[in-house]
Amino acid sequence: MSEMVQPLAPSALAAKLQEGKLPFKTLNELESLSGILGQERAVEAIQFGVAMHRPGYNIFVMGGSGTGRSSYVTSYLKSEAKRKESPSEWVYVNNFKDYRTPKAIEFKPGQSKEFEQDIRALIDGLMGTFPAAFENPNYQEQKGAIDRVFNEQYETAINRVERHASKIGVAMFRDASSVSFAPMREGKALDEADFATLSDEERDAFQAGVSELEGMLNNELLSLPTWKRISYEQLRELNLETVKEALDPLIEPLFNKYLEEEAVQSFLKEMREDLDKVIIDQFVDDKASDNRDETSRRAMYEEMYLPNVAVTHTSDGGQPVVYEPHPTYRNLFGQVEYSSDQGMLITSYRLIRSGSLHAANGGYLILDAEKLLTDHYLWEALKRALKSKTLKIEHPYADMGLMNTTTLSPEDLPLQVKVVLIGSRDIYYLLQDADPDFQEMFRVLVDFDDSLKRNEETELAFARLLKDRIAKEGYSDVSQKGVARLIEYSSRLAEHQKEMAAKIGDVFELLGEADFNRQLAKDDVITDVHVARALAAKKDRTGRVAEKIIEEIVDGTILLDSDGEAIGKINGLTVMQIGDSSFGAPARISTTVYPGGKGIIDIERESNLGQNIHSKGVLILSGFLGHRYAQRYPLDICASIAMEQSYGYVDGDSASTAELCCLLSALVNVPLRQDLAITGSLNQYGQVQAIGGVNEKIEGFFNVCSARGLTGTQGVIIPKSNVINLMLSDEVIEAVEAGKFHVYAIENADEALHLLTGIEPGVQDSEGNYPEGTLSNMVLNRLEEISKLGHEDDEESEGESDKEKAKSDKDKSDDTKKS
Repeated sequence: MSEMVQPLAPSALAAKLQEGKLPFKTLNELESLSGILGQERAVEAIQFGVAMHRPGYNIFVMGGSGTGRSSYVTSYLKSEAKRKESPSEWVYVNNFKDYRTPKAIEFKPGQSKEFEQDIRALIDGLMGTFPAAFENPNYQEQKGAIDRVFNEQYETAINRVERHASKIGVAMFRDASSVSFAPMREGKALDEADFATLSDEERDAFQAGVSELEGMLNNELLSLPTWKRISYEQLRELNLETVKEALDPLIEPLFNKYLEEEAVQSFLKEMREDLDKVIIDQFVDDKASDNRDETSRRAMYEEMYLPNVAVTHTSDGGQPVVYEPHPTYRNLFGQVEYSSDQGMLITSYRLIRSGSLHAANGGYLILDAEKLLTDHYLWEALKRALKSKTLKIEHPYADMGLMNTTTLSPEDLPLQVKVVLIGSRDIYYLLQDADPDFQEMFRVLVDFDDSLKRNEETELAFARLLKDRIAKEGYSDVSQKGVARLIEYSSRLAEHQKEMAAKIGDVFELLGEADFNRQLAKDDVITDVHVARALAAKKDRTGRVAEKIIEEIVDGTILLDSDGEAIGKINGLTVMQIGDSSFGAPARISTTVYPGGKGIIDIERESNLGQNIHSKGVLILSGFLGHRYAQRYPLDICASIAMEQSYGYVDGDSASTAELCCLLSALVNVPLRQDLAITGSLNQYGQVQAIGGVNEKIEGFFNVCSARGLTGTQGVIIPKSNVINLMLSDEVIEAVEAGKFHVYAIENADEALHLLTGIEPGVQDSEGNYPEGTLSNMVLNRLEEISKLGHEDDEESEGESDKEKAKSDKDKSDDTKKS
């Protein structure tokens, strides 16, 4: 006769820190620990990834949020980047030969802003020099001499024609742009009325004279284009010489300053040539320029000559570390903006806007993988940039025909950046499977574990990390008991007595809420009392649904017994997840069994509510029943299993042990205790395996029992392999210590059946028999009865078949006799 499993001791229900175990009274006695707790594997990986400079060794940081992955990686990159040389700076400048393709110039750290100031100083010089250079008396005198020569030639030719006109009696009139003729009598020109009174001979004589004068005028002015060309060339040379004399003192210092910068020299040379044309156009050829104000002229100079600084660095700042929180195409690669001018969209190199890749070029760029992958085109563009090592600004959808506006095509920049993607495990494995380029481009995996070992060393390091947090956030000091409570909470998050959760963000959040409770209580130090209040308040804020379920169980809306016995009914333990809140919700499982050949029917699966893992558990249950009980007699039963009053999807195999006990209860009509609830995954040999959410499941049934009133016999049955995961609440532990509630840990289904029925399951002998009175013997006897029922039905069916055959033979014989 085997002994029944005994309940666990209170000390096994949680890994409590004994008072005085931590070597301090408050955190003020400790040194702060900045950085990350544990994660040695991840630390080594990030160190390798930063040190490796070969192509393709970009970094993917994998792990759950709140583990400190982002903050640690960022701080480590910044610390490493400070020790390295600052990368080059880049500016975009006008391409005077093709305005649609601006050029890019590389500068040493700190030089681009200096170059911009030099060009501003040049513009200031232009504003002060012009138009004053063209107002100089020497320039005006030379310009006047050129104009006089042209005017004298023109006047001499016109005067000859005019004198000849006077001789033949024709008046000549001239203005700034034309020459005309009129008849003349007695030294006076005739008007149209007087001209009409002339005789035909006189009019003909006048027309002949005009024709003669026009021919003479054409001959005299035949050289006029030559005079104009010579005058224009002389004036052009004068203007160019004047501009050169005025501009050289302004721009020569720039040529000398950037003598070793080939790209700057090329730009200055092209700018110098462009300035000759622009200044002459402004102050010589453009008559409207007289009305141009200084503000407009300065804006024009800046739009044409002032460099557009894309990225700057300080000479001692090290390599850049850039985090882009919103990775869109324009935020990463930059863009060309447009401005509106009288309803038209215009652009220039001054409207080129740099992106995060510009800022991170020569350093590190940190991106959230999930945000990056929301745009497939963006992911492909980033891969192209990393492969080609070039940074190109283009409209992201130009190739798709979605961009019709004429835009700029800035010169590509050389790209040297190490990209650090931060994402979950799901995204990492998805990229590995879906994108063949991913593995080649992100060869360094930094894997942050979800938990870390709990020992004296890590507990002390955890306390030092809390000290660093309270210093940064300005929280009050924390007592030893307060730290112990936070350590226990971390183990509860990890669901393991010998581990702590690496998700330190949740602990920091609880610490902040505990400090808030300390302020309300006007205490000086955060203690375990304040931490407990913060936990209770958080549970209350998110516990509406859990409380509602308990209320419905207590008032009978949801059928669930917590005392007595019942056949074919058992209390299962489930976990519900709503948002960031999870809680235990006990549920009744019921089973009906009757003779037949359909086997076990999973109602949840048949109704499309049972998910794959749950269905797998039911199939494993069938395998266990067949292995143990169907060696002699076939399993000729129909069994229906359902999770009562469950209207959503059901998944997981943690109910398979409960379903087995419930099915055997219905098969042999043995009642099960309703003051116990059970959870555990069953394998095909009857061993009970570990499940998840064990703490929430136990507390869920405890809350139901507590609401109805603890009887002293109530409890839960869990897999023995889950004992290490127990971090139960103080209420449950206190009830166990008082003998009002019990937690049983089992290794196999027999132990569960023994607890639930009080009947010995029985051990099979060498011949495959079980002792009389044992539960297994009762199951075999019942299966034998069902099997015999099947044989009797078969015999009756065969007897009826023989009678029908004899009758058929007699009828055939009679028919033969009649014939």
